[in-house]
Amino acid sequence: MIPAEEERPRAPLAGASRRWVRLLPWAVAFVLSVALLPTTIVVLTADYGLNGGVAAGLAVAQAAPLLLAVVRPLQAWYVVFTADVAGSLVLLTVDFQERLLWPFPPMEIVGYVGLCLALGLREPRRTLLLVWLATAGANVALGFAAPYGFSAKGLLLTILGGVTLLLGGVLRERSEVQRRLVEQETISEAERDRRTLLEERARIARELHDVVAHHMSVITVQADTAEYRLDTLPQDVREEFTSIAATARQSLGEMRRLLGVLRNEEARDELVPQPGLAQIGQLVEATARARGPVEFTPCDVEVPEAVGLSAYRIAQEALANVVRHAPGARTQVSLSVTEPDPEQGARLTLLIVNGPSPEPPAEPLESSGTGHGLVGMRERVRIIGGTLDTGPLPDGGFRVAAQFPLTERDLT
Repeated sequence: MIPAEEERPRAPLAGASRRWVRLLPWAVAFVLSVALLPTTIVVLTADYGLNGGVAAGLAVAQAAPLLLAVVRPLQAWYVVFTADVAGSLVLLTVDFQERLLWPFPPMEIVGYVGLCLALGLREPRRTLLLVWLATAGANVALGFAAPYGFSAKGLLLTILGGVTLLLGGVLRERSEVQRRLVEQETISEAERDRRTLLEERARIARELHDVVAHHMSVITVQADTAEYRLDTLPQDVREEFTSIAATARQSLGEMRRLLGVLRNEEARDELVPQPGLAQIGQLVEATARARGPVEFTPCDVEVPEAVGLSAYRIAQEALANVVRHAPGARTQVSLSVTEPDPEQGARLTLLIVNGPSPEPPAEPLESSGTGHGLVGMRERVRIIGGTLDTGPLPDGGFRVAAQFPLTERDLT
């Protein structure tokens, strides 16, 4: 028994962006139905000698369901298949010429092949196999009642129907595979973006460990030595300092355990003194020696260690991108401090601007940046509580501008 059809209200090509493509299946079904309906009546009456009323009824049953086949091909097949078999049996009641096709006249074969194509594009393999077996079984069974003997041309419906079912099934499965590949690529791209963001956040957290550990160590030392440095401390104050030192040591230990969770095999050598603003000049000099002219405008200002680390990493990534995508381009790196703002306070501005490459490379050059480009820049600026502005320039260059708060209370 052929399984019932699942609910599929959408027609083939219903998801196409162009309206004429969406209407194409309906147009084909309409043209096929309109063409076959009068043709079937004429052929059955004029050539086979069938009664006009009976011929009209068979023509409607065989052609009209082709419109239904656009959205429900299996239900349309039930009607058309029954009508075709019934038409073959009705033709046995009239005397037609031996040269005419039987059990299925040519117009029935044309309509059935179109229906098989609709089935192949919509139904699973098992349904298509059962449809073909039903077609072949009916075709062979009717062959035993052939008035002029059964010949190979009587199997034309079975052969053409099977080929069409196979072709439609292959096209459907190919389309399904392509759709799944597109979905998987979309999911994979989203997962890659998410993994990149998480890896960059973990990297930033590992780098900030040294900065935070330094401050925690200072707190511990100051609290431990307070009773020796300050002779007039009351006993309750000394106990308070002792409690502060113990809490700071405990927090430092917890932070080390947290770092152990964030670290991986590739991050084994990351626990080194973290760079700051002072090292940006060295970075600029190394880039200038390796790839092209770089102008640097330093700024002598004290900044929180987290700000200095973030500024250095952003400059490192921006210069790596210049080397990778615009080798030999003239580049300007500048550090400046804006005037204190009543709302935001003083801000450190890091600006990296490069022009177009004089000789664009035939293939991308690789360099040792942080590895995650603008994702890492945005995360570093967001953690510090600053702002980032990046984008191409009209002349083909690129601009990276980052602002950081300079006071500890503004760091968010």
